[in-house]
Amino acid sequence: MRARSDFLRRLRAVRRLRISLRGWGGVGAMAVVCVLAVAFVLLLPLTQSRGEAGADLGGQRTTQGVQARAPKCDEGTIQNQSPAPSDAGGTTIDAIKARGVLKVGVDQNSYRWGYRDPNSDKGDLAGFDIDLVTAIAKNIFGSAYTDKSIQFLAIPTNERIPAIQNNRVDMVVRTMTITCDRAKQVAFSAPYFVTGQQVLAPKASTITGYNSTLGGKQVCSAATSTANDHLNADKGKKIPASVKIMDPVPNQLDCLVKLQLGEADAVVTDGALAASQAAQDPTVELKGSPFTTEYYGVAMNLKATDLVRRVNRILETYRTSPSGWRASYTKWLLPTLRGDSKSANPPVPQYK
Repeated sequence: MRARSDFLRRLRAVRRLRISLRGWGGVGAMAVVCVLAVAFVLLLPLTQSRGEAGADLGGQRTTQGVQARAPKCDEGTIQNQSPAPSDAGGTTIDAIKARGVLKVGVDQNSYRWGYRDPNSDKGDLAGFDIDLVTAIAKNIFGSAYTDKSIQFLAIPTNERIPAIQNNRVDMVVRTMTITCDRAKQVAFSAPYFVTGQQVLAPKASTITGYNSTLGGKQVCSAATSTANDHLNADKGKKIPASVKIMDPVPNQLDCLVKLQLGEADAVVTDGALAASQAAQDPTVELKGSPFTTEYYGVAMNLKATDLVRRVNRILETYRTSPSGWRASYTKWLLPTLRGDSKSANPPVPQYK
């Protein structure tokens, strides 16, 4: 509006000048006036454009300012809801109590994490993750807890997130690594275990780790696993372009079978899982050091904020109780992770 007012003011001045020059009768003078008039007309779009641009920029400076960079995702703290007050309930927890059963997605084939105990008369599930599930259920149900308060559902690696999103389970406790991409699809508790990706291969293999010795080798990983993500991202960079990444398998343990059958030369998976697999098969071993740092979390539905906070409250006690994290670690994992100082203690939670 200001630019248009300036133009009209100048145009009126030109008209006055033209009137005052009529008496001169000079063609040259009139030509000058015409040139000035045309110049003003031609300058109108530029004047308006500049005025509008200036208004826009001013608006941006006022309302937007300099855009702040998005905070870097921290996979050790993402979605860490602060612990709920003791025994706090909520919509999700109330529904679980009313149902009388906590539905949990677990593994039944990961030795020492979640597996069918051959020493059990009924082949009950046992392991580090199973101990944690039991602690969560006992806290939620309190005195109403019984052996039937938990419904374990064996979930393949590639079905963990769909099972949560489709409400087939209330949570997944299955050596599930917290990642920024996954945290857009499910909610995670604070971390309860720290590990890293590592290579598993036959003891006689020339492979020495996640390096050039993987060149030309058939490497197995599970579908939707962080191992598979790293393999595809690192090929031609951290590892040779000649690495043959096999079609991912539905379940991580399938890779061990392919390794035993000679169909795979190496497996890339969490070091904590690989150590347990090496304990099952004395012909294979971990090669090299972990090349990532990863955290396991209890995964739940994005809408189940009350359950996430309750689990974080339970973990607070579980980490420090003599009969909690330390006792479970000593029983199940210490025999296979003796040399892994990274995993020897529970990660310290950092809440938002």
